[in-house]
Amino acid sequence: MLRGEGDTLTAGYDLTAGDGWDTPYGAHGPEPREGAWDPVRDYQFMNNNVRRFMKIWDCPKPVLGEIRGWAVGGATDLILCADLLYMASDAHIGYAPSRIFGTPTTMLWVYRLGLEHAKQFLLTGRAIDAATAHRIGLVSHVCEPDDLSAFVEEEARRFRHIPANQLALNKLLVNQAFENMGLRTSQMLGTFFDGMTRHTEEAYRWAESFDEKGFREVIRERDEPWGDYGERPR
Repeated sequence: MLRGEGDTLTAGYDLTAGDGWDTPYGAHGPEPREGAWDPVRDYQFMNNNVRRFMKIWDCPKPVLGEIRGWAVGGATDLILCADLLYMASDAHIGYAPSRIFGTPTTMLWVYRLGLEHAKQFLLTGRAIDAATAHRIGLVSHVCEPDDLSAFVEEEARRFRHIPANQLALNKLLVNQAFENMGLRTSQMLGTFFDGMTRHTEEAYRWAESFDEKGFREVIRERDEPWGDYGERPR
């Protein structure tokens, strides 16, 4: 099982990490000039995370994911690698960086949803509530928050009645069908494009405004037109 600690899954990457996005991986090169961006080093850095996330996808055992509170941005790159998803009735999931500063790296949104819904939520970055997530087939089941963990654990225990090799082969077969549809290529593009969206002039100015306006205010301005995440009606 895959779950967060406390009353939320995770809000994703730390956007205030600064230099962490440009950590140099791979071969040594000259000292980059101010403002220079090496797309290969960026790709290696972010793809290292994708490889870790995809260990869930490659695990021979079924992995059940528990979405509680919020799963935002990079958190979705992780949790969507699980085999089955279960969600608290008051939880939300969404890829807010679609609005600026990111694209999904594991790209499993596209493969877990049909074309219309993938575009609906990736082009806008809208937050998805639990009822909608269940209706569009993103999650298997919705539970009351207090019942979620017990329900997921009981579901996991049922798998003990199926031989491990049977589970592994069935999972491999389903996953291979999606890989034949280009999953790994989509992930490569998604990871490259993620770096590109973090190094546009708009992205530079957006990140620089953290110091001027404060992180919370910048995020508020991003989400206020859409009325979701921290700006959703109470």
